[in-house]
Amino acid sequence: MQEVLLKIVAAINSYLSDYILIFLLVGVGLFYSIKTRFVQVRCFGEGMKKVFGNLSLRGGKQEKGMSSFQALATAIAAQVGTGNIVGASGAILTGGPGAIFWMWVIAFFGMATIYAEATLAVSTRKVDENGNVQGGPAYYITTAFKGKFGKFLAGFFSVALILALGFMGCMVQSNSIGSNIESAFGIPSWVVGIALVIICAAIFLGGVRRLASVTEKLVPVMAVIFLIGGLVILAARIKYIPATFGMIFKYAFQPQAIIGGAFGAAIKSAISQGAKRGLFSNEAGMGSTPHAHALANVKTPHDQGVVAMIGVFIDTFIVLTLNALVIISTLYTKDGVLCTGVIPDGISKANLAQTAFGTIFGSSFGSIFVAICLFFFAFSTILSWNMFGKTNIEWLFGKKAVPVYTIIALVFIFLGTVAQNDLVWELTDMFNNIMVIPNAIALFALSGIVLKSKEPVNDAPRL
Repeated sequence: MQEVLLKIVAAINSYLSDYILIFLLVGVGLFYSIKTRFVQVRCFGEGMKKVFGNLSLRGGKQEKGMSSFQALATAIAAQVGTGNIVGASGAILTGGPGAIFWMWVIAFFGMATIYAEATLAVSTRKVDENGNVQGGPAYYITTAFKGKFGKFLAGFFSVALILALGFMGCMVQSNSIGSNIESAFGIPSWVVGIALVIICAAIFLGGVRRLASVTEKLVPVMAVIFLIGGLVILAARIKYIPATFGMIFKYAFQPQAIIGGAFGAAIKSAISQGAKRGLFSNEAGMGSTPHAHALANVKTPHDQGVVAMIGVFIDTFIVLTLNALVIISTLYTKDGVLCTGVIPDGISKANLAQTAFGTIFGSSFGSIFVAICLFFFAFSTILSWNMFGKTNIEWLFGKKAVPVYTIIALVFIFLGTVAQNDLVWELTDMFNNIMVIPNAIALFALSGIVLKSKEPVNDAPRL
């Protein structure tokens, strides 16, 4: 049954990613790049200054919402997950090293897209009678389209997000945690699943404040640990770095030379893998991270928009790129086990990064290092995605439905540790792809609000 379902879902994903997703993602990103006069370049320095100028891992409890950095940390926690390790590995295996180039392209335009998403999330957020802040695509979709059509489109998005992130997406993250820890430490994945459920439940029950407190500390620490490990590998393979970049650019346009097949099919595979895994990694255009940015305590929507851009930059151009460089420089360059493009038995996207780090660290420590990093990446993503799903559950059904949602989400987290890897990934990809459609439609419709993002918020004043 799983094999049949896998083929059906894979066919749907192939159509969505090859013929719809690429055009929507690049189209929205190009549209906002032009509309904002390439805000991702023009305001990049401003965004870096806002993020790192007053960086603190102790943002404290906010009376309402989160500090700007807490909102960014929550967004990055969602972005930096298995997509950076397992997703990038799958893209390289299937589309060749050139898929990373197309991830960069998607991310560059995605920085303009996420600027628009964040500014719209702040501009259209609502504060209820109890002072609780809510915002995200469901709110700006109904701002763009009034009446039944707007409610349908927002409802369609909310259901897709709950399935994609709250349920299926968390399965992907826990699946990667369980398989990698079992591989590295020999602990049965179901045991890992039980421990994960207990820890997640404690944080879920603490609400937004506990989540913000965890992510603002966890995200910087996990990123630094991974960056140090990756830089050690690159230092050991320093003479292969020019060849590594050369392969990324060469095989972006000549992928058939490394993955075989005709040119048309190979270039299609490289681009679609870059787009699909790029979306799963940085989430720009998907409509997930606006839920975090909506809670930011900022003066104007623009302030959080430029901060959101830095999230995509950190996710793709730093963390994902570092992982890709490690994989390509150790496995695809001269004498690497994948230098001919032939994938040996036992190599898959699930263990590719572990194999790469193991070439320098030794197979045992390499496996342990990646397992630890992936645990923190995937765990932080589970926390953020659960919050995003909760926001949409409340929008659809009210607060009374949240406890039921939390219980179901915890069940999915456990099931992910014992489920079949490929099916989980394909289901998540399908709902991710579906989410993009209503979100992109609203983004095109609301450019006027985005271009006024430097004005103070009126409907929901500074928190």
